[in-house]
Amino acid sequence: MDNIIEIEIEDRDGTVQTIEVPTDVNLSLMELLKACDYEVLATCGGMALCATCHVEIKSGGENLSEPQDQELDMLDTLPDANDDSRLACQLRLTNENNGLSIKIRGALQ
Repeated sequence: MDNIIEIEIEDRDGTVQTIEVPTDVNLSLMELLKACDYEVLATCGGMALCATCHVEIKSGGENLSEPQDQELDMLDTLPDANDDSRLACQLRLTNENNGLSIKIRGALQ
């Protein structure tokens, strides 16, 4: 199907699930995770101000947009951030992201 991709999500407890994601609805990865009932606080509502939607890109990161300064600044405040860390609120998925694999890392409270 056009405009449907699959991404693999590893939850905090190690559970891995593959979900189908529409790419033509202009939702961020954070919004998609919340819609699929993953526990993502998203306290700031997607403004890259809280980092509660922190994810680790396990594979497929080369097809994501480059992080902007505001996202990088917020990631710098996290003690467990690494080179594969991103904020899900800043990621808009396209058809090129089929097969993306992430691990949810953001705080629960």
